[in-house]
Amino acid sequence: MNDVLYAFMLTAIAGLSTGIGSCIAFFAKRTNKKFLSVSLGFSAGVMIYVSMIEIFVKAQDSLTSELGERMGSWLTVIGFFGGMLVIAIIDKLIPSEENPHEIKEIDYEETDQERSVKDKKSLLRMGMFTALAIGIHNFPEGLATFVSALQDPTLAIPIVVAIAIHNIPEGIAVSVPIYYATGSKRKAFVYSFLSGLAEPIGALVGWLILMPIMNDVVFGMIFAGVAGIMVFISFDELLLAAREYGEHHLSIYGLIAGMIVMAISLLLFI
Repeated sequence: MNDVLYAFMLTAIAGLSTGIGSCIAFFAKRTNKKFLSVSLGFSAGVMIYVSMIEIFVKAQDSLTSELGERMGSWLTVIGFFGGMLVIAIIDKLIPSEENPHEIKEIDYEETDQERSVKDKKSLLRMGMFTALAIGIHNFPEGLATFVSALQDPTLAIPIVVAIAIHNIPEGIAVSVPIYYATGSKRKAFVYSFLSGLAEPIGALVGWLILMPIMNDVVFGMIFAGVAGIMVFISFDELLLAAREYGEHHLSIYGLIAGMIVMAISLLLFI
């Protein structure tokens, strides 16, 4: 039970980091594009490295030990790309104008007159739907974080950090339009914070559904799917957003730095 509580706590920390993005939006007049570009690239590097080097391998070991090398290897690959398919379908179902990964930059240097000509209802709708989209999108991320933490707590820490970094711009994406529409920092923060609750909720639902049937085969398939989800998020969201925020070289430097940090952290636990 202690392991479950620890895994749930880590998942909650990752999910609720959307609140950090909301706070950044309120205390910064403009988006620090270079910092976000490097940070998102770093997060992608961590997730890609740990997915391909550690999570995929553990999934394959679990499946091949139960089903044999040929069948286990095939199922690992199927689970890996199956995870990508799930997250791709979720992204496809979210309208692009409300997609949480569409860039919403901070720029609070508009005058009141300029702000007043904006369609506030449209902005509020954008913010609310962005919060909903993030909630739907973060559900499988919560399950991925939870399963990783439950299997290997030391492996989960860098994953939690990477997903937390990933969630900060999402908090900004929710907060900026709601704040512009309502003028209320409190409302903007609350909706941003609540959108991150989808990750611990995803962890809780996953635990309730999967734990009664959990065995090496189920675990291997889930872990393979987790690897696929994280790689897809890294390429389709983190690196894309990083390139949009700043120079593409910065995102690649961040990517490589994330891989190096992840590699060293894994070596330290050998």
